[in-house]
Amino acid sequence: MKKLILLLAVFAGFTFGASAQEIADNAIGLRLGDSDGFGAEISYQRALGDNNRLEADLGWRSGNGFDGFKLTGLYQWVWQLDGNFNWYAGAGGGLGSYSFDNNDFDDETFFFVAGDIGIEYNFDIPLLLSLDFRPELGFGDFRDDLDFDIALGIRYQF
Repeated sequence: MKKLILLLAVFAGFTFGASAQEIADNAIGLRLGDSDGFGAEISYQRALGDNNRLEADLGWRSGNGFDGFKLTGLYQWVWQLDGNFNWYAGAGGGLGSYSFDNNDFDDETFFFVAGDIGIEYNFDIPLLLSLDFRPELGFGDFRDDLDFDIALGIRYQF
């Protein structure tokens, strides 16, 4: 309990002590990572203020013996590191579905909760590159564990 209170106090200190950089109203692009077998995701970000935004990601995959999709929604806080470098953290969740070609597994729809932390570089042109770490805790029969997702994001800002 003491560790949780300390973690919340440190997070609140960063929230109020860090200077915010203005972020783009909209950004759309790709998030390229392992994403538990989903690979590339279409990613959209919408600013809600000077230092917070919503992110929605849609990934789909047709693999060897399965098809699937995953929809993720995250609320993120953004802080300026130095110049055009920002770091961000957030939380959210989503849902997904697997459809298997063989009868070894039943088809499944699952939901999950996710955290997100990353670093991004905002170029002088409307390009945003990011690297993030997203732990996801799945709730389903096939997907019922903790997954660590690391991805590179490439987005056009407008």
